[in-house]
Amino acid sequence: MRLDNRGRRCPLPILDLARHITDVPVGATVTVEADDPAARPDIAAWCRMRGHENVGERVADDGTPAYTVRRLH
Repeated sequence: MRLDNRGRRCPLPILDLARHITDVPVGATVTVEADDPAARPDIAAWCRMRGHENVGERVADDGTPAYTVRRLH
């Protein structure tokens, strides 16, 4: 699943991730594309607090950072 959060500021990307993490099966991933600089530390912290895996970061085709989270429970 891919969540497009371009132009959305903190805390909206995290709220979107939290709302949609249960839309994928355990073991699957959600990728949050977000141009807010706060998304990187916020997603990492959210994963630690909620017990999901912060798989990593890549760059989307348009240069937007994309953060991938694996649902673990």
